[in-house]
Amino acid sequence: MRRNNRTKLATILTAAMIMGTLPGQAFADSADSGGASAAAGSETAVQSGTNAQITKAKAEALARQYVNIPKEYTLQGTGFSSEQLAVGKRNTWSLDFVKKVNGKQQGSIYVRIHADNGQLLEFRTYVDNPSAKPTYPLKVERGAAQKLALEFIHTLAPNYESQVKLNTEYGVSLLPPLTGQVRHMLRFDRIVNGIPYADNYIEAEIDSEGHMMSYSLRWDETIVFPKVSATLTAEQADAKLRAAAKPELVYIIPYSAKGERKPVLSYKLDSLAIDAVSGDTKDRTNISYYRQGTVSTTPLTAKPDGTKPSNSNITEQRAVELVKAAFKLPADAVLSHSNYSENKDEYSGKTNAYWDLNWTITKDGKEQGFLSATVDGQSGAVRNYYNYNYSASPEKGETDKAPVSLQQAMELASATVKKQLPWLTHELYIVSHKPETYEGKSAGEIGSYRIEFVRKVHGATVEYDNVGVSIDSRTGEVTDYNGNIADFDYPASPPGVITKDAAISKWLGYYRTELAYQLVQQYWWEGQPIPYQKMLVLIAAGEASESQLTTKNEAELVYRLVPRPLDESIFLDAETGSWRNRETGEATQLEKPKATDIEGHWAQRQLELMVAYKALDVKDGKVRPSEQVTRGELIKMLVLARNSGNSPMYDMGTASAALEKASFDDVAADSSYFVYVESALAQNLIDIGDGSFNPDGKVSRDEMSKLIVRALGYNALAEYDHIFKASFKDSDQIENKGQAAIAVGLKIMSLSDGKFLPGKLVTRAEASVAFFRYLQTRADLAEAPLRM
Repeated sequence: MRRNNRTKLATILTAAMIMGTLPGQAFADSADSGGASAAAGSETAVQSGTNAQITKAKAEALARQYVNIPKEYTLQGTGFSSEQLAVGKRNTWSLDFVKKVNGKQQGSIYVRIHADNGQLLEFRTYVDNPSAKPTYPLKVERGAAQKLALEFIHTLAPNYESQVKLNTEYGVSLLPPLTGQVRHMLRFDRIVNGIPYADNYIEAEIDSEGHMMSYSLRWDETIVFPKVSATLTAEQADAKLRAAAKPELVYIIPYSAKGERKPVLSYKLDSLAIDAVSGDTKDRTNISYYRQGTVSTTPLTAKPDGTKPSNSNITEQRAVELVKAAFKLPADAVLSHSNYSENKDEYSGKTNAYWDLNWTITKDGKEQGFLSATVDGQSGAVRNYYNYNYSASPEKGETDKAPVSLQQAMELASATVKKQLPWLTHELYIVSHKPETYEGKSAGEIGSYRIEFVRKVHGATVEYDNVGVSIDSRTGEVTDYNGNIADFDYPASPPGVITKDAAISKWLGYYRTELAYQLVQQYWWEGQPIPYQKMLVLIAAGEASESQLTTKNEAELVYRLVPRPLDESIFLDAETGSWRNRETGEATQLEKPKATDIEGHWAQRQLELMVAYKALDVKDGKVRPSEQVTRGELIKMLVLARNSGNSPMYDMGTASAALEKASFDDVAADSSYFVYVESALAQNLIDIGDGSFNPDGKVSRDEMSKLIVRALGYNALAEYDHIFKASFKDSDQIENKGQAAIAVGLKIMSLSDGKFLPGKLVTRAEASVAFFRYLQTRADLAEAPLRM
């Protein structure tokens, strides 16, 4: 008999770790009744001999009661820390509980308690239970998990219950799960004056069995929220955001596109925010970018400084000479290793050759450092160089001497790039740093400058190229160089693209406008606000110490762009103005098509599942459930089901190489079924046969039973069909008797008046139901199956 996985919510509630009555003295009165700060998360360990109101013993007792920690979990470690808030600090206890059986750790629970008022701030659980198996469909769906989380908040954080609101987008999976191994991530944002402040929140993680796996209260009561009497209207904010938007042309590579990989010109527009009252664009310097600094508006040179080296076979000796000519190698550097290799470029698909060279630096018989370099084995261009001296200390007073200036470092880096990449100097733009960052600092404090270069082709940033130089601030020598340029061909003239206004309209359809609070960190000195960069200069010059500086963290009200939740990563094609999938490069859309012909259908849920994962297509709003399913569609269903809904990754390289890899003569690299058919073959779910797959062919029930049983891992067992007592009325017509018996016995497929009907062609609806049942059965049979 098939085990019934369906359990009522009332039963699940008892499994959640939220039971237990709280002691009345658990919460002492305190001006700070909050949790961890969003402004700063650093913790500083202090002596355990503290005057905190909550003792270590009391913290352990509270932790065991809040989280209902089983007695077999022993306290293994305790920490007392101080957390920085917007104003002042907060003390916390951290406790680690561990369960061990025969010396092996089988579970752990981490709990963090407010050391002054006893509030539960955080807990995380881990259980090593490899025999646990998921159930499908889920016992606890997201809606039920929300109720569990609210019960937990009501019990353990009642003071915050009225101050939070569920973030309906956070942690939401837009695709229905294909496995029982699901954890619902829930976040309840702090609401101030009816407006969300998303950096303070209560977060809960609940598994599909209804167990609370982790909980976190991130809260700071010391933040000051401004009182704003009037703000821009939503319409005014949209107009301001549109005016502030600056879309950028960027070349990207869809990383698993079919056939030959080629650069695609896209329009990129990052999220931005404006002041909710004035409409001024907010400074984004506190956001970490891949390339820090300001990109120059002009390239290194107006025209190329030279020509690209022609291809030739570079010997080891020639490669060594090229490195020595390009960089200043120490006189005592000895070549210790060399290696020649060829590999296919993951982007261009072209075969490249490289020399990897390594030198050892010794002094007085002791190893002092090393050098490494990569040289293109065809053109001789140095791709990478690295110089590291790890044992020699600076000469006396060298760390205090005046450093090479930022301007000098930029000039040295530019000269290096011009020498190594002369044919690209008209497309390379230096990234400038703010000079005040280094003012007043010694060479020892600076260490080295990292100077980056951005490549632009016809004004469009090339995202995947990487050029950078590190300059030692003491010696002015190059210590690190990267000149990694993908070998692609670009159009001789700029291609036609949609207008920036059109791109902005597209992106503003992707983002939504939200009124929200965000935190701003300000530095004050002698009672006056001071810019962050100037603060660094004052400290470096010795005119101010950190103890004289104060930090104020205040919230500001902004309108900001928030991306809409999607089940895929996308980009905007700059030439066509259409949305495309970032992974495959295939055309897509923000609004997913909805089927109009399955409402009320007996297989509606299962059909919706297959449509969501694009296993079945929707044409003119119709799924066509009564149409016969094709072999290609069936294989796609199976591979997606086995891969938790993820499309298999397949490295196809160039079109010609992909065609060589195509296992079937009728499923080429440009077929929408290619990766699924190849994946099924690799997993031994299908056979090569005569080399023809027939993706548009129809599928009989006999064929489908064999495919499903093979996917379950019981195909070898099915070959012993005599052990199955399957008395089908039409058994003599079934080719795969064992597979049919297993599929029916597991209730994946059903009989019709005692007949299996092996030759009957399967409809799209029937296939969807069969694979939904396959997912259920696979969860029930989680033990290791027989080998195929």
